[in-house]
Amino acid sequence: MSLIKQSISRFHKARQLWKGYRLMPSLLAVSIVAVSLSPLASQSSEPQPLKSIGISVADLGNPYFVQLVDTVSSKAEELAGEPVKMLIRSDAYDWQRQISQINDFIEQKVDLIILTAADEYKVAAVVAKAQRAGIKVIAVDVNAQGADATITTDNVQAGAIACEKLAEKIGYQGDFVIINGVLVSSVIERVAGCKSALNKYPDITLLSDRMNGTGSVEGGMEAMTYLMEEYHHIDAVFTINDPTAFGALRAAQQANRNEFVLASIDGAPFAAEIIKQKGNPWIATAVQRPIPMAEKAIEIGMDLLKGKDVTQRFILIPSTLIEKN
Repeated sequence: MSLIKQSISRFHKARQLWKGYRLMPSLLAVSIVAVSLSPLASQSSEPQPLKSIGISVADLGNPYFVQLVDTVSSKAEELAGEPVKMLIRSDAYDWQRQISQINDFIEQKVDLIILTAADEYKVAAVVAKAQRAGIKVIAVDVNAQGADATITTDNVQAGAIACEKLAEKIGYQGDFVIINGVLVSSVIERVAGCKSALNKYPDITLLSDRMNGTGSVEGGMEAMTYLMEEYHHIDAVFTINDPTAFGALRAAQQANRNEFVLASIDGAPFAAEIIKQKGNPWIATAVQRPIPMAEKAIEIGMDLLKGKDVTQRFILIPSTLIEKN
């Protein structure tokens, strides 16, 4: 248990550091599966330089989004060949706050907006407003209606492989809970993927899938505490991201509950560290790849600014599983 406490300490120190983080370049090579839509040509008559980017993500306390922002910055400067002004915002899963942020980007006349939509449909009007102002809009991680392009993890596949591993670990029978999250496309797809895996096994009972862990450590703790009070025995727990899983793990430790196995989605370094340790129920996380996601977003954004044809407007990045040995 001391190793887990060390990981918890490092996680909280990292969260403090991320609040004042500096953008750093990072590299990662993965295969990308691209789903081709009907060819659409950019309407720009003249090439536009990339001078500034507005980026609005859900939670800058989550290492996944920090890495995504880091990569946007480094890749943009690499392709532009000069410093690019970055306006970085966190919407905290609040669509009204995000709309205000995008309006600010429009007023500041950024060239490109990259966003993880707090609500796929409610941001549509402000996305269109940005496009009328000549700004290209790229959605990452979550769909955004009307965006010029969308790059996400294959969230259905990620949910399926995480829950398939949980099903295997409990012998394809037992009581299962899902700690859900904010109802954006990525979360909905992860839960759908998980359920598609579980539906193959009639001896697995899904006790709950409605608890909203808010994608956070605190929300994971609260949701898991409620579930443990409601159900005296749980065999498996799936959470929609790593911070939620971390909160669920902490709640279980405080309640001295260790009868279940736990899996999640993100592949954050702190999660991988805990999973590799013995003596805790966290057995797997399905890896998201924010680096190629952000790199592809910048590449497509640059092509659009140059007036190039972009035929691949919806790109899925497959997930792999980090497992306990």
